[in-house]
Amino acid sequence: MTTEAFLKGIKNDPAFMRNVTEWRVLPARPARYGAFPPTLDERILTVLRQKGIDRPYIHQSRAISLALEGRDLVVVTPTASGKTLCYNVPVLESILKDEASRALYLFPTKALSSDQVAELYSMIEMMGVDVKAYTYDGDTPASARTAIRSAGHVVVTNPDMLHQGILPHHVKWVKLFENLKYVVIDEIHAYRGVFGSNLANVIRRLKRICAFYGSDPTFICCSATIQNPGELAQTMIGKPVELVDENGAPAGERHVIFYNPPVVNKQLGIREGSIKSTREIAERLLAANVQSIVFARSRLTVEVLTRYLKDKVRDPLGNAGRVRGYRGGYLPTQRREIERALRAGQITTVVSTNALELGIDIGQLDACVLCGYPGTIASTWQQAGRAGRRGSVSLLVMVASSGPLDQYIINHPDYFFGQSAERALINPDNLYILLNHVKCAAYELPFEEDEKYAGLDDTPELLGYLEDQSILRRVAGKYYWMAEEFPEAGINLRSASDQNFLIVDITDPKKHRVIGEMDRFTVPMLLHQYAIYMHEGTQYQVEELDFDDKKAYIRRVDVGYYTDADLTTSLKVLDEFEHVPGGAWDRARGEVLVSSIVTVFKKIKFDTHENLGWGPVTLPELEMQTTATWWTLPDALEERYEREPLKNAMVGLAHLMRHIAPMSLMCAPQDINVVYHVKDTFTGKPTVYLYDTVPGGIGLSDRVFEMEDQLFSKALDMLNTCPCVDGCPSCVGASAGQGAKFTLTRILTELVKPGKHAAG
Repeated sequence: MTTEAFLKGIKNDPAFMRNVTEWRVLPARPARYGAFPPTLDERILTVLRQKGIDRPYIHQSRAISLALEGRDLVVVTPTASGKTLCYNVPVLESILKDEASRALYLFPTKALSSDQVAELYSMIEMMGVDVKAYTYDGDTPASARTAIRSAGHVVVTNPDMLHQGILPHHVKWVKLFENLKYVVIDEIHAYRGVFGSNLANVIRRLKRICAFYGSDPTFICCSATIQNPGELAQTMIGKPVELVDENGAPAGERHVIFYNPPVVNKQLGIREGSIKSTREIAERLLAANVQSIVFARSRLTVEVLTRYLKDKVRDPLGNAGRVRGYRGGYLPTQRREIERALRAGQITTVVSTNALELGIDIGQLDACVLCGYPGTIASTWQQAGRAGRRGSVSLLVMVASSGPLDQYIINHPDYFFGQSAERALINPDNLYILLNHVKCAAYELPFEEDEKYAGLDDTPELLGYLEDQSILRRVAGKYYWMAEEFPEAGINLRSASDQNFLIVDITDPKKHRVIGEMDRFTVPMLLHQYAIYMHEGTQYQVEELDFDDKKAYIRRVDVGYYTDADLTTSLKVLDEFEHVPGGAWDRARGEVLVSSIVTVFKKIKFDTHENLGWGPVTLPELEMQTTATWWTLPDALEERYEREPLKNAMVGLAHLMRHIAPMSLMCAPQDINVVYHVKDTFTGKPTVYLYDTVPGGIGLSDRVFEMEDQLFSKALDMLNTCPCVDGCPSCVGASAGQGAKFTLTRILTELVKPGKHAAG
């Protein structure tokens, strides 16, 4: 069945259409063309013509011209708009003019590296020139590494390998650093939070080494649509950039459908689960043979949906290869195999986390289904862009969960379609991150006594601290590395966690095999003892979790349930930076210690999702220091409410703010968290804390501090527009208790009215 026929079928289905809050058709967009620079090498033009590219799109034309002029730039256009050409053409032109020229390509993942470099290989082979392009990552054989260092014109790698495998060993890469003309940073929007802050420091170290060898490369950055691409790129590379954001690529017609699952309990405002509704829509697409991708927000949801859809298409031998799961934690070889099968059209439906959000070529997909709002407008469009990549009619169905943010978006389509994409925030000067990279920089090259790392005035302070810790030694006006350990090895660019845990299948006692990996902060939730771990829909029980050896041992089982753990979080104020009394609430900001522990897990039945029981979890507590903003309820208001209604209201407020704050901050929901205390140990009063979920913080809570009562106004709007009688999952949360909506509405009404703050 064609996508058009499928769309016609669901449009004529009253049961489906009664849950549709918006069906918007985005018209096809024609291409807009520019011209190649007149001085471009004829060999490049010939190859492009052979590929069917007679003229570049306008953004390609401008980007290529700027790059050839040596101007740093960032190209911001949607998925599948031909950004690869923006950097391949100037890089090849540079090498064809000067055989000594070198270029460094950085991609956030190995998959993207191998996928994007294939296009470069293709152009080089068609030109028949001696340009050597190599991928240099953890999978590169030792025998090939020497050749790459000395002869590689284009070195394709990822931030982790640049950080650990190239910069510390720069003396082996003299030809690269002496002749480096271009540095390409693709998918720059993926570098946010910890990862982006770390990469900005890796780029600072790269520029420092380039300066030592006498080179000054031009940076070409590429990004999907975000609100602040120029600001992000400038912060990332430490110098001004030219912004290229006028998109000339064509696009096919896209149908965007907002689907709100039906209400199953009107009094409580409880809706049918988003997993069930997503499953039904995905099954219809599967039955119609419409190739589609289903995005889910968690690994567990991916595995549950994969299991359901595989059961739908299993043959008599149990094979269900038309449906595959895809997420972080699968081994690289398995992920590459799934990508190849998608390109070959052997998979009808793939269920994925945002691991497939980046621009990996996965072929022609026709439909995209989102199980819950991805959390940002930028991610929504990035995921939608995985379908209809070659100009055909495509479909995006967004299935809302009962969370406040999902319900706001699904019921305010004009806000979604009219709002610009979110900001990507990084903080390279975060002390926790900065100090680690100063160590790495000192290991790579000694610091001069008056040298300023990345122009920072407090560099002498940092160097002095490291000298006091016996990590650096000052001799004749220079700081030298003197510690025994290799500093890069202890830094994980992508998170603040230690190395990943390996997941070992021990079903066959004669042959244990590693089937996946998981980061330390996720392990307590999904790999505790007796957890049901799911991998591509197959169930395993965790027999043992070895925290010291960082291994989880699992055995294949077939049970009718899956498990989900409860995370308990506590918070303690370490230092108060600023305090503003009065206003809507007393508000303050400072440094906090967040402790998280998993104490219990639930067994949840497939299909009905009923709770079958629980079990205890005994794992160590995880701690993190970060920044927070907190609000304290004024005495006059606190005195008006009894403890139980007040507690219920605080639960509801924390629930609302946890979902509303990301919308105001333009950040991903997982970047912040909100907790409440009815009697806080630090303030002694009812207090709500909002903190960055990154060690040291990345500035989100500081921005909230400056908003005064803006978030409370939005919380009040959400309460007033929710149609439920007495509080539901869409406003005050499923467990806020009786009277939560009424009490919270009264409190917020007084707090956000000018002149009514804590009035008697």
